[in-house]
Amino acid sequence: MVTSNTARALDRPAFIGIHEKNDSTRVLYVSSGIRQAIGFMPSQVVNTEAKSFISDDFDNNDYMKIYESGATENDDESNAYTWEVHLRTATGESVLHRLIGFSCENSILFIGVSFPEAPLSSKRELEVQALDGAMKRMNVTREHKQPQASPSVPLYYSRSRQAKAALVLERPDALVETQETGRRPAGPLVVFVTGSISRLIDADTSDLMRFPFLKLVAPECVLLVSRYFEKLNSSMDILFETFSLLQRPHVIDGDVVTADEDNQRVVVECLGAAVQDGVAIMIRKLRAMPPPKKDTLGNYIAAPLAAESDNEHMSLFDLVSSEPETSDAPDGWSHMV
Repeated sequence: MVTSNTARALDRPAFIGIHEKNDSTRVLYVSSGIRQAIGFMPSQVVNTEAKSFISDDFDNNDYMKIYESGATENDDESNAYTWEVHLRTATGESVLHRLIGFSCENSILFIGVSFPEAPLSSKRELEVQALDGAMKRMNVTREHKQPQASPSVPLYYSRSRQAKAALVLERPDALVETQETGRRPAGPLVVFVTGSISRLIDADTSDLMRFPFLKLVAPECVLLVSRYFEKLNSSMDILFETFSLLQRPHVIDGDVVTADEDNQRVVVECLGAAVQDGVAIMIRKLRAMPPPKKDTLGNYIAAPLAAESDNEHMSLFDLVSSEPETSDAPDGWSHMV
């Protein structure tokens, strides 16, 4: 089930990372692209405060208010945000970045896209656009200083839940098995996963720690995902791919095994980048679908994963690579007045 021959990449300096979802904003992982974007090595950024790199005039403690402002009873309603901010570089300069933050349980997965050619103009307020779930614009600085003010008015909302999870995997070296062996590769082990993974597949965090990631992948997509990991392993870019996971992977010895041909598929979008000790990825559920049929030789018959129009979601590539105007909301989204 291959949707494209080549994983898509951004066309300018960018990086991906994960930090704690609290006021410390401690960086847990950051990709090697951080060096090209702001000149720091990943080892210089990990365990520091993500907010400490903000060089604009507003209080950098306002940063975590983004996720408080967007908080709702259903955390999936709005948990992707974008904003522009200047980041401090290793040389002491300030460079404009477009940041995208995804709220995943107790962690924030963030992507930074660099615009070094933009003229310096320090921002006095933090203005944010919610892109996922309920689309709205927020002035976080003003809302923080004036909590009695009217809440931001949503512009659009999606009717479907936005199930996401962030993972960090060991560096995926030499993953692709030759077809002659007929063996299914195990792939890199999971070393970090957010609790929200249970919203996508029948497994939880304790089940998946140190578990081979490729055993979660539908067999017809294993080769695609292995090659995707190879590209991540040899690139500083953020790369995007679409593939299927097994709804009920066999992760606990002794549990009843669901045969691959009876196991429902969960189609996910994935964005990923190499981090210092492996690969960081975020996956988002697009839809569930029945397992594909097999041909007379027992091979799965490929079906394009992106064939259906998915009006309930904007693609992760579009969310990250461009800032959509409200008029570009998916057709299936409803306008809020």
